[in-house]
Amino acid sequence: MNKYKIPLTAYPEQVRELAVHRYKVIEPYLLHEKTCKHIIEETGLSERTIWYWISQYRMDGLKGLLREPRKDKGSIRVAREVKEQTTKLLLQHKKRSIASIHREMCTFCGLNNFAAPSYHQVYAISKNLSPRLKKLAHDGMKSYQNKYDIVYRREASHPNEIWQADHTLLDIVVATGPNKQGRPWLTIIMDDYSRSIAGYYLSLKAPSSIQTALALYQAIKPKEKKQWAINGIPEKFYTDHGSDFVSKHMEQVAIDLKMNLLFSKVGVPRGRGKIERFFLTVNQMLLQELPGYIPAGQQKQLLTYKELDSKIEHFITEVYHQKVHGTIKETPLALWNEGQFLPNLPENMEDLALLLLHVAKTRKVHSDGIYFQGLKYMNTNLAAYVNESVIIRYNPRDLAEIKVFYQDQFLCSAIADEISSYKISVDDISKARRKLSTALKQELQFHKTVSEEAIQLSQRTEELTPVNSTSKLKRYTHE
Repeated sequence: MNKYKIPLTAYPEQVRELAVHRYKVIEPYLLHEKTCKHIIEETGLSERTIWYWISQYRMDGLKGLLREPRKDKGSIRVAREVKEQTTKLLLQHKKRSIASIHREMCTFCGLNNFAAPSYHQVYAISKNLSPRLKKLAHDGMKSYQNKYDIVYRREASHPNEIWQADHTLLDIVVATGPNKQGRPWLTIIMDDYSRSIAGYYLSLKAPSSIQTALALYQAIKPKEKKQWAINGIPEKFYTDHGSDFVSKHMEQVAIDLKMNLLFSKVGVPRGRGKIERFFLTVNQMLLQELPGYIPAGQQKQLLTYKELDSKIEHFITEVYHQKVHGTIKETPLALWNEGQFLPNLPENMEDLALLLLHVAKTRKVHSDGIYFQGLKYMNTNLAAYVNESVIIRYNPRDLAEIKVFYQDQFLCSAIADEISSYKISVDDISKARRKLSTALKQELQFHKTVSEEAIQLSQRTEELTPVNSTSKLKRYTHE
């Protein structure tokens, strides 16, 4: 590129200083203070040089006095094929020495009738290679991205501007049934500005849109505990590209709540370090002290799912929210409350529950109600819809009530009288079924054993009965 098209400030300071020095030499002539002859006598420079500088300055100003760099500066005078082969060897082998590559290049040049490069030329080729190119060739794309890619870290300027969401498989085992255990997943929603935890969900199943929706519902709704004041609809919801986050359900939720969905770059989760740090905090400050912590080895007295869920909630509200955070130099709860702002809440919490909290299923209305999960749900409004197919929506955490829709219109709320006074989840129902099934199998086995014993006893009695018995009872062949 022509040097005159490049801004003066783009040149190194030493080059600009040299241009200024040349101007100082010819300045007396330009100001009509001295003749060119006087300047030549004082400086010892040639007349040709002085007149060249004067003409260059008059044409292009200070840029005209910049020294034009040599076109071959930095170039290594070897054949193009030799340079290409040397570069190839340097990029192929990370730990190979320059001396080793130099010896191989001498052999290569001898076989192909090229002038062999010197050791210093091979070294110069290596030094001139871009560090980025070396990193990519030697360590791969992921390592290259970790070192050289620009990471855009989203920073919120106020509470509820950005919420982050993510899942992790906890390093703990919990009891899931008689002689059964499993590792739970934790879904977390964090306020980016204050590092407060807006909502969470613990599950024994792999992450899905249901878990995310349940955590988001808890995050948005106002909570009873003062230590857990975080609520409202965030302006932006920042997640990775997990299937649960990019599902149609979550897309519909975001549109309805007027909440922008943001996704981290596929395979590059480096923008979500805050929430990953929280997972590390949970691991170090909570899980390590509990039975079933995996790195410490398995213990017999494992926590149940509900016990762990209770401990996580206590940790978030009573420990994490009250502890001064190392980065923000304040407690997360205090920073969230600092602005004294009014969170943006849904107009109707019932609509929010329908949007986030309930799973949709198709069921048929019977004359005595709707059957679901072994429970019977009734409402007088169902009487006019017997034998009709309806859509029911339910909360997996509480099966006492279902919402009934007919042709996309809300019909009624139906109650299961058997559990209306309790909060029973889908997992509770599943566990009860398994327990009942096990008990019935044991009972069946007991009756089977009694009947088999009775048959065997009968057979032994027949064998002991004499052939010429005087019994008055008639015996038949197929009795």
